[in-house]
Amino acid sequence: MTDISQSPRNWSTGLSYLKTPWSLVILLLALVALLDPANLRDVTEFAIAALLSTARYIVLAVFLLAYLKATGAEVMVARAFEGRESRMILLAALFGGLAPFCSCEVIPFIAGLLALGAPLPAVMAFWLSSPLIDPPTLLITAGALGWPFAIGKAVAAVSLGLFGGFALRGLMRLGAFQSPLKKQQSSGCGSCCSAPKMGGKPQWKFWQEAERRQTFGREFRGNALFLLKWLALAYVLEALLVHYVPADLIATLVGGTGVLPIITAAFVGMPAYLNSYVAPPLLAGLMDQGMSAGAAMSFMIAGAVSSIPAMAAVWSLVKPQVFAAYLGLGISGAILSGILFQML
Repeated sequence: MTDISQSPRNWSTGLSYLKTPWSLVILLLALVALLDPANLRDVTEFAIAALLSTARYIVLAVFLLAYLKATGAEVMVARAFEGRESRMILLAALFGGLAPFCSCEVIPFIAGLLALGAPLPAVMAFWLSSPLIDPPTLLITAGALGWPFAIGKAVAAVSLGLFGGFALRGLMRLGAFQSPLKKQQSSGCGSCCSAPKMGGKPQWKFWQEAERRQTFGREFRGNALFLLKWLALAYVLEALLVHYVPADLIATLVGGTGVLPIITAAFVGMPAYLNSYVAPPLLAGLMDQGMSAGAAMSFMIAGAVSSIPAMAAVWSLVKPQVFAAYLGLGISGAILSGILFQML
């Protein structure tokens, strides 16, 4: 008799496979072939051309991220949390945009800093800026939206970190958040990655050590596949957006130069989180359809702040009041960044 005890697990495995970016790409193109075969070639060619145009940025991003991992550059970030509190906030906001961490690595790193007594305002500055930008995201954003937008996002990331860090310091001096941390702090992030090192120094000539060379090769291959699959999905979605979503609808919702579209984009972007590699191509399509530059910036920043890993990191370590402050600072900073970017 056939054993069916593993059927639920098999179904679960099958559903998980269907959720992968490659499967979604195939499914979306198959739907176009079924429902609108005349447009299949145009949609496919659009996605491929867009992906190829970003290829040089992908290669550079993958190389840079592998290099930072192989050298152990993440240890430099810990040094930002030394010295006077105002200096910590400034450096934490700056390093937040440079740290070569995956999203889940932020959790044990922050837990370690809090355990060592790092002040919460500096940690908040890092929390707010870290999900917004990193070297690979900067390059992918530049490839999809141009360097002015990418640099604007990097400036907004650092500015948001500074805004959040100093705002939280001011509130704490007024008596708020006197006991911000939860008693049971979570220092793990599952099995998806290992915690970053908290000591030592970077080895910039990583090729002199066999273990670091292996790290470089492993990170290069892993990140190349990661970026390729997510960007393939992103550009297929952009192609569908351009071909099937009416431009006047986008222009009505988030077009124009007023403040209302920027506010709308922030509140739409926060629940509709897209990771930092998928968002730029989609926003490029939305901007082609009439979305304003300020609304695009607001949407991207609000979405990054509300990413599941970023929110999980905050929720796992601090009390609900601090978590609410994190979201409030994030959404207000996204709106302000959009308004300033629109003006400039």
